[in-house]
Amino acid sequence: MSKKIAVFLADGFEEAEAIVPIDIARRAGIEVTTASISEDIYVTGNHNIQVKADALLSDIDTKEYDMLMLPGGMPGTTNLEASDRVKDALTAANKDGKYLAAICAAPRLLGSLGILDGKRATVYPGNDAYMKNADYDKEAQAVTDGNVITARGMGCAVEFGREIVTALISADKADEILKAIQYTAE
Repeated sequence: MSKKIAVFLADGFEEAEAIVPIDIARRAGIEVTTASISEDIYVTGNHNIQVKADALLSDIDTKEYDMLMLPGGMPGTTNLEASDRVKDALTAANKDGKYLAAICAAPRLLGSLGILDGKRATVYPGNDAYMKNADYDKEAQAVTDGNVITARGMGCAVEFGREIVTALISADKADEILKAIQYTAE
């Protein structure tokens, strides 16, 4: 049975922080569903790139997914933070031990929900106030601690994708994909 990820898209999301990890996950055979958190299937990113989500968040059962993923960006992150449906899904998934993945400013939502308490995590610089109960690693590109994966920003999107595939499939599969796309960490 294939692993499944739901990616929550809010207007103002950072496009590369969503698309790069989605691409890497799909190359690994992970089923990815993009879900608009609004009632519009079309979501406009921070750089005016419009994407058509696969579904509306209101139409999917997030309990059916192995991971919920949050791209960052502004005002994408604040739009995620304003959604009770998003916060409820994250809290329930965490309670069930499902994976949560957030990049750039989006880990601050996990921090504000208490999900990062006692966990090693990273976030985009300037959002460290949301890391007050986490073991904040400001140097890491991407961090996995238990069921939570965080990454620092758009430049870390490939490493974020690596962590996602490693968590859901294996490190060998992640390395195979990164080699195939000509990615080399320096």
